Amino acid sequence: MTIWTPQDDGFADLSSHDTFANGAPHNTFARLRRDDPLHWTEYAGGENYWSVTRYEDITAMNKNTEVFSSARGIRMEDQSYEEYLARRTFQETDPPEHSKVRMKLIKAFSKTTMAQYEEDIRTLCAEILDQALAKGTFDATKEIARQLPMRMLGRVVGLPEEDLPWLVEKGDALIANTDPDFTTHVLDKMDTDEFRMMPFNSPAGAELYVYAKELMEAKAKKGDTSGVLNLILEPAKDGSTITGTEFRNFFCLLVAAGNDTTRYSIAAGIQAMCHQPELLAQMQAGGAVWDTAADEIIRWATPALYFRRTATRDVEMHGKTIRAGDKVLYWFISANRDESYFGDPFRVDLMRSPNRHVSFGQFGPHVCLGMWLARLEVTVLFQELAKRISHIEAAGPHKFLRSNFVGGIKELPVRVKAA
Repeated sequence: MTIWTPQDDGFADLSSHDTFANGAPHNTFARLRRDDPLHWTEYAGGENYWSVTRYEDITAMNKNTEVFSSARGIRMEDQSYEEYLARRTFQETDPPEHSKVRMKLIKAFSKTTMAQYEEDIRTLCAEILDQALAKGTFDATKEIARQLPMRMLGRVVGLPEEDLPWLVEKGDALIANTDPDFTTHVLDKMDTDEFRMMPFNSPAGAELYVYAKELMEAKAKKGDTSGVLNLILEPAKDGSTITGTEFRNFFCLLVAAGNDTTRYSIAAGIQAMCHQPELLAQMQAGGAVWDTAADEIIRWATPALYFRRTATRDVEMHGKTIRAGDKVLYWFISANRDESYFGDPFRVDLMRSPNRHVSFGQFGPHVCLGMWLARLEVTVLFQELAKRISHIEAAGPHKFLRSNFVGGIKELPVRVKAA
């Protein structure tokens, strides 16, 4: 059984956040993969851009940071160079600058380090699930998927437990800054540039700036060096340190990306269980399925729909010329449904192997730092969920974020029966 029902979406406007409010326009991406894999898009909101939609092209281009640079921004929206410098994180840099910051953190987010948190994650999952499942019918995004990532990130990063609900709210406002359900400062409907120097052009970025500064001052007074935040402040081998602005931008990235992307993977996995009943039985059978299930759920979710690069020189591709300075969008959501690479891509196959999806930005230096934590959280959450229920079904229509950057189910009514 396939979850996705083909609909005639015409030729959807990929620039519009409204287009994605009903889910990704998969027919449009399928047409582009087949007929126009390097598509030139007229963009009323800024500079025009190229859309790259095939798996093979995206994985090859993601490796080539010399030609396709992150150092002009990673989103469709344009910004001045002044704004870029004020708002960038190490995501918006290329090697070797990117690698210098990454090396400070890679051990803290390694597979081995994250494995040490498994019991913490399992304890949190048990608590979250027991509270949610007792209700019988509930919003799985709010009651389950929203709870785990930030509470776990708080432990990894070293954040006070009592601050986490506020941080979740601000993280939502940052990364879902085009959805009026999450922010009053909707990016494409603003008539002010008051926050153009803040992360995500958001007032939540300004609030998190203040929080990060005060947090580190309080930790310093206590002599508290726990969590990964202190690692980013340590001098590099050449003695250089990051600036206060760079640190606060990094903190905003942790709060936003560390919370939302795992949340929407969990929500997508639960939605899949509602429409493919065999998934619950496979999970309950256990065994080898847990070696592959998390990656398939994360492929299915593809929380980051695209990332932008900027061409540094002219490039010939598919009979067209990408000019130096052109924006190029890698549509990960399309690559993860590319039928030339994935068999039956619109079906969730928990045993899919190999599964070299691109949800973590693989095949290049910008691969997600938090991927091992995300995989572990998804695995443990669904292990614990499968133990506790005998049936799960949709209890109403689900709703997607209004965003062409973050793909996520923001409301997911479900009904469950206890095991």
